[in-house]
Amino acid sequence: MTEQHSVPKLVAVLGANGRMGAEAVKAIDAAPDMKLVAALGRGDSLEQLQASGARYMVDLTVPESTEANVRFAVEHGIHAVVGTTGWDAGRLSALESLLAGHPDTGVLIAPNFALGSVLASAFAARASKYFESVEIIELHHPDKVDAPSGTAVRTAELIAAERRAAHVPPSPDATTSERGGARGCEVDGVRVHSVRLRGLVAHQEVLLGGPGEQLTFRHDSFDRASFMPGVLLGVRNVAAHPGLTVGLDGYLDLGL
Repeated sequence: MTEQHSVPKLVAVLGANGRMGAEAVKAIDAAPDMKLVAALGRGDSLEQLQASGARYMVDLTVPESTEANVRFAVEHGIHAVVGTTGWDAGRLSALESLLAGHPDTGVLIAPNFALGSVLASAFAARASKYFESVEIIELHHPDKVDAPSGTAVRTAELIAAERRAAHVPPSPDATTSERGGARGCEVDGVRVHSVRLRGLVAHQEVLLGGPGEQLTFRHDSFDRASFMPGVLLGVRNVAAHPGLTVGLDGYLDLGL
């Protein structure tokens, strides 16, 4: 009896020369159910994406180009898995409008691909409604250009949604005098503090406080290889989720 082999997914990586992109190229090249058909760097034409025959695109570029990259992919029926930051509400709304005209195409916008980080954020959000206070500390390498991180913003949004639904009041804070930035920034009512330090990769703590106790959710990525299982999971699932999905948790059965 002849053994049946599934047809591999044809994948292109954009931002292939960056640190994350280089890891993605290696991971996809090693995945038995995928075939790397294009690895595009800065300045390469998007026409190469179409010419390669790619049916899936992993975008790990920069905020200035990611929107145009994803638009090109959607318009050509290519599913997109996106780890690039810069997707604000306006950009997401425009993407949803575009996807409405391409109902069979899926796009995943993932602020973080580390499965442990995604799980920690989801669990912290669910727990946050039981605590009076919540703050986030995110810690990254000093070459990171955005602050706070996309992961921290996403975590704050998840926390805020849970607390609003449970009618939890804002975290108490009697501060009336401060030096600029001492209390971090505010994302959807949640305080977020950013650390940039040589030697770090990507780390986040969610601190939850109540009378006489504290609960901390912490996740640490020590190497960019930690993001690759999530990238592969995204590629494997994006076609089954047409339209826009924000957050890798949308593809996970968290039982929450």
